[in-house]
Amino acid sequence: MSEIVLSAEAPTAEAIESAWRRVQLARHPQRPRTLDLIALIFDDFAELHGDRSFRDDPAIVGGPALLEGRPVMVIGHQKGKDTESNISRNFGSPYPEGFRKAQRLMRLADKLGIPLVTFLDTAGAFPGPAAEERGQAEAIASSIKLMTGLQVPIVVVIIGEGGSGGALAIGVGDEVLALENATYSVISPEGCAAILWRAPESAPTAAAAMRMTAADQLELGVIDGVIEEPGEGAHADHAGTAAAVKQAILGTLGRITRLDTEALLTTRYARLRGIGLVRETEVASPQLPQEPSLRRRIGRLLRLPGVPRRPRWSEIWPSGEDADANEEGA
Repeated sequence: MSEIVLSAEAPTAEAIESAWRRVQLARHPQRPRTLDLIALIFDDFAELHGDRSFRDDPAIVGGPALLEGRPVMVIGHQKGKDTESNISRNFGSPYPEGFRKAQRLMRLADKLGIPLVTFLDTAGAFPGPAAEERGQAEAIASSIKLMTGLQVPIVVVIIGEGGSGGALAIGVGDEVLALENATYSVISPEGCAAILWRAPESAPTAAAAMRMTAADQLELGVIDGVIEEPGEGAHADHAGTAAAVKQAILGTLGRITRLDTEALLTTRYARLRGIGLVRETEVASPQLPQEPSLRRRIGRLLRLPGVPRRPRWSEIWPSGEDADANEEGA
């Protein structure tokens, strides 16, 4: 376990500007989406629809495909590129049926014994009343639980925004990779700023403070690798980005597919348990505070001589009137 040192100092202006630039690039409307990367990386992709319980959620897409001739199951969030397509895709924010569709595909991959590849690109799960009525929290929790026990290799790639439970629901993997300008956080910068400072305009400061960029997440041990983006960024070169992502996925699968099932699950569990661990630099005394003896407690109640009484609250924290009286008495 490596020691992680967290600074309590406020982020510098340079750090704020850099983090906010990454956030804007992660949200760029021309950034490659899941279906764009699938078309450039995989062959013979067959999209499967529906959760077999309610309906098909277009905010999550998935199905079997071939990666260099090897069968895999691909699942990912799908945003639109303009207003109309974003509305039809619900801006990449899934309903519970989207996560249950993903679970159906995960179970199919586990049954067929083929690796699972997921792409994260969402601001978060949809928070509306209809989603809550249909069990949004349960769907996210069930998806996370299912992924921890899948007996097939899992590679997760964050291609844009990795936001909150909507990303975590399909983000449990043996290795988690992120594009250079991707972000990963428990909440959006605007949401964080609104909660902490009641000022959504402080979002750039929140982005830096949360350390949500790919480089920060790698340093913190939340992700396992950063995929460099070509040129000005993924939005400017879809083909180059897809080639880099493909090589990263192939390299990762080449490592983790060598593990047997027991080693795979053990390593995955250890990875998850290792996130967020810190090293204690000061060890508290193992001695517990001693309770007053029965004699002392009875003596306090009866006000026996030689037994110190318990101080009153007014003596510990005097009010204004008490303080004035003490000053006059002095």
